[in-house]
Amino acid sequence: METLQSLHFHWSTAILVFGVLVLAGIVVFSLWTWRRTQFARGVGLVELLRVAIAAAIVVVLAQPEWVETVPPPDHPQIVVLTDESNSMDTEDVTAEEGRPPVSRRQWMEQLKKDEPFWSALREQYEIVFEPFAGAPGGKERDGSDYAAALRSVLDRETTVRGVILVGDGDWNAGTPPLETAARLAMRDIPIFAIATGQETPLPDLAIRDFSVPAVTVEERTLRIPFVIESTIGRDVQTIARLKVTDGETATMAVRVPAMGRFEGAFTWTPASTGEFKMTLTIPVVRSEVSAENNEVTVPVRVQQEAIQVLLIEATARWEYRYLRNAFERDPGVDVHALLFHPGLQKTGGGRGYLKSFPATRERLAKYDVVFVGDVGVDQLSPEDCRRLKGLVEQQASGLVLMPGLAGRLPSLAGTELGELFPVELDSSNPRGEGSARLQPYALTDFGRKSLLTKLTDDEMENVELWERLPGFTWHAGVLRALPGSETLVVHGNASNAYGRIPLIVTRPFGHGKVLFMATDGAWRWRRGVEDRYHYRFWSQVARWMAYQRNMARGERMRLFYSPDHPRQGTTVVFHANVMDAAGEPLEKGEIVLRIVDPSGKTETVRMTPERGDWGLFSGSYQARSAGEHQLKLTCRENGGTIETTMFVQSLDRERPGRPARLDVLEELAKATRGKMLSLGDARQVRELVNRLPELEPITKRIRIWSHPLVVLVVVGLLGVFWVCRKMVGQI
Repeated sequence: METLQSLHFHWSTAILVFGVLVLAGIVVFSLWTWRRTQFARGVGLVELLRVAIAAAIVVVLAQPEWVETVPPPDHPQIVVLTDESNSMDTEDVTAEEGRPPVSRRQWMEQLKKDEPFWSALREQYEIVFEPFAGAPGGKERDGSDYAAALRSVLDRETTVRGVILVGDGDWNAGTPPLETAARLAMRDIPIFAIATGQETPLPDLAIRDFSVPAVTVEERTLRIPFVIESTIGRDVQTIARLKVTDGETATMAVRVPAMGRFEGAFTWTPASTGEFKMTLTIPVVRSEVSAENNEVTVPVRVQQEAIQVLLIEATARWEYRYLRNAFERDPGVDVHALLFHPGLQKTGGGRGYLKSFPATRERLAKYDVVFVGDVGVDQLSPEDCRRLKGLVEQQASGLVLMPGLAGRLPSLAGTELGELFPVELDSSNPRGEGSARLQPYALTDFGRKSLLTKLTDDEMENVELWERLPGFTWHAGVLRALPGSETLVVHGNASNAYGRIPLIVTRPFGHGKVLFMATDGAWRWRRGVEDRYHYRFWSQVARWMAYQRNMARGERMRLFYSPDHPRQGTTVVFHANVMDAAGEPLEKGEIVLRIVDPSGKTETVRMTPERGDWGLFSGSYQARSAGEHQLKLTCRENGGTIETTMFVQSLDRERPGRPARLDVLEELAKATRGKMLSLGDARQVRELVNRLPELEPITKRIRIWSHPLVVLVVVGLLGVFWVCRKMVGQI
C-alpha cells in the first residue's frame, strides 16, 4: 500500500457565498477600471493581478490542507530492551525447582535464545533486541538509564507497536523513566515488563565508605572513617584491617548489626613524605554473595606542612597569647601577628609581628588562615576588609572570627567582611554577656560528627569531655546562626528566642571557610593538661581550613578541586590561583590542565578566569573512570607547572546482590496500559503482544492556510500590486 497524498478544502456555505460575491465584485470592478483606461495593456495586467490576489485570498479562507496518509508497516516493530547492567549478575533467579538459582543475566540470555518463543511473534512483528545499561547499547555497565533506553524507542523513524522490557527495574542514572513512559503512552506504545530478580537483597558484607583525604602532612595524625554495610539477617562479628604500603598495619574488631551498618575510624600518623596506598579489608563471611567489595585501596600523598597563619588582634588578651605561643611551637606553622595596641598609637612588637596590615593582595595571599580578634573599623579599613573577603572567597583561605569583651568586632559587620559572618549578632548588645561562674559547652549533632570538635578519638568520651571542659565567663551577643551555617557547639545553659545560643559556628564562603568563636575562654582548656585540648582544637581548625588550598602548589600557582573525594560519574570543579612573573595576580592567561585517566586517555581543560582580581581560574571535568588520574597544570604567561594526582573512587551503583525494584517496572507498565509479568508468567507476553490491535494509518496534515510562507506570498503580491499601479499611473 502506497502513501496517499491529496489537497482538502474546508468549505462552508457562508464562506462559499461570501467568496463568490467578493470575487465577482472585484472582477466587475477590475473590468470597469480597465475600460476607463481604454483597455490599456499595462492596466489590464495590473487588474489581472488584483483578481489573482483576491482569488488566492478566497482560497485561503477555505482553509486548504495538504493531507498525507501513511499506511502502517506490514511488520511493525516490537523493541525488546534488555538490562545489561552489573546488578543483573545477581544470582537470585530460580529457573527450575530443585536446582540452584542462576543469575538474572543468565535467565535473560536463555529467554533471548528461546527461538520458538520469538518465532511466533515474528509472524506478525519485526523483533528488535536493544541492550542498555548506562546508555542504550553502551558498554558501561555501572548504571541503569531506563529513561534513555525508552527515549531511543521514541526516536525511531519506523513504527513501533510495543516494548518488551526485561530487567530488574534498578534505575539509578538519568531522568525518571516514568516521564518517558508517559510519552510512549501518548503514542499508544505499551510496555510489557518481564521482572527478573527478587525484592530482597542477597546476603553480603561490604565496605561502603573509606574516606581517605587526597593529601595529608608528615607526622600529623590522620583520622580515617569507614562504613561497613550488611544485608545479612544476623549480626556479624568480624575484623577490619588497615594496611599501609609503609608496612604499618592496624586492626579493629567490629560488630555489624543484622541488615545494618557499622561506622568506625582508624588513625594513622605518617612518619615520612611520599606516595602511599591504604588498603582496608574485611574477611569474607560464609554465605556472602560477593567478595569484591570486601577490599578497598585508596592512595594518599604525604607532604611537608607549611601553614601560613596571620593573627590580627587589638590587645594581647589571654586567648591571643596562648594561641600565638602554641602556633609558634608548631614546626608545621609559620605564624605572623598584627597587634594594634589601641591607645598606644602603634602596632607590632617583637619577632614575627607586622607593623601594618598587608598592603597588597600578593602579600596577603600567602596566608592560609587569618584570625581576626576583637578589632573593629578603627583598626581595619574598608579596603582591608575587602581584601580579606577576596582572600577567603577566591583564594580558598580560612577566616576565624574571635570577638572580645571590648565589642569592636561587631562593627566589621557593616563592611564587606559582614557577608562572611555565619551568625546574626545582637546589635543592642555589642559587648556580649558576662557571668560570675563558669558556663558549660554542649555539642550539637553536627558537633558530634565534626572533626573540628573531636578532642578524643572515642565519640561518647568526646561528648562527655566537652561537657566537663573548663567553661567560660563571657560570650558574644549572638542571636542565631544564619542559614547555610553549621553550629557545632552551643551554650550549655543559656538560650534565647531562637534556641540555644551558638558558640562555635562554621560556614563555607566562596572557595574558603569561616569559623565564628563566640567565647574567648578556650585558653582555660589548658588547666591541668597544658596544650592537650586547647591546641588540638585550634590545630584542627587551622589544618581544616588550609587543607584544600594546599592540595597542590608551585612557586606561582596553586591548584585545588572539589569535591576532594570525587566519585565516578561526578563533575570535578578545578580552581587555580595564578600569579604572573612579577608576583601580581594574573587577570587573563592561557591556563591549561591536562588530565590523564587510568586508561591513558587524555583530556584537556582550559581554565577560564572568574570574576574578581585575585587571579582565580576555574574549569570542570567529568570523572568517568575510577582510579588514579594524572594532573598537569601549565601557565604560558609565568612558565609555571604543577604536576599531581587525583584519585576517583568507583561509584559501585550496580553491585550484584541489590534487590530488584519491581515497583518501578509495574509503574512503567501501568503508565503505558501494558502489563508487568513475573518470571513464571513471562510466556504470556507473547499472547498479550499478539492481541494488540492493528496500527491505524498515520495521517500528516500541512495547514496551507496558516503556513507562514503563504502569508509572505500574499503580502509580497500585494506589494507588487501597489508598485505596478504606480508604474502604470494609477496612483
